Amino acid sequence: MFKKDKKQAELNLEQHELLESAQTRIRQKKRLYEHFVIFLIGSVFLVIINKVLKFRAEYDWFIWAITFWVFLFTIHAFNVFVTQKFMGKDWERRQREKLVIKQKEKIAGLQKEIETDFPISKINKKE
Repeated sequence: MFKKDKKQAELNLEQHELLESAQTRIRQKKRLYEHFVIFLIGSVFLVIINKVLKFRAEYDWFIWAITFWVFLFTIHAFNVFVTQKFMGKDWERRQREKLVIKQKEKIAGLQKEIETDFPISKINKKE
């Protein structure tokens, strides 16, 4: 009876983690799409300021502003679609597990070193 409940709780925990991961991913993509819409509106606005309103019309400065914005948008898209795919929750979990194993190995090595330097049998004997 208790075993079934524990298994159900583990399943619910796993489903909860998957749901949180999916929600985070959806939020990232939504922000990227919002960034794209703002980029389009902002680019049109910059062109209108430069060409229609003739603000510093002697030079097409909007090209540099839009190019810089494209660069930032590209970094954002790379972060959402490439970096998060390879360095997401699974990657973090694997890295955490590797570090825990490495720490356990160090602790085991230190314990072994202590046991060889100060064996329990010597400590328990009274001279």
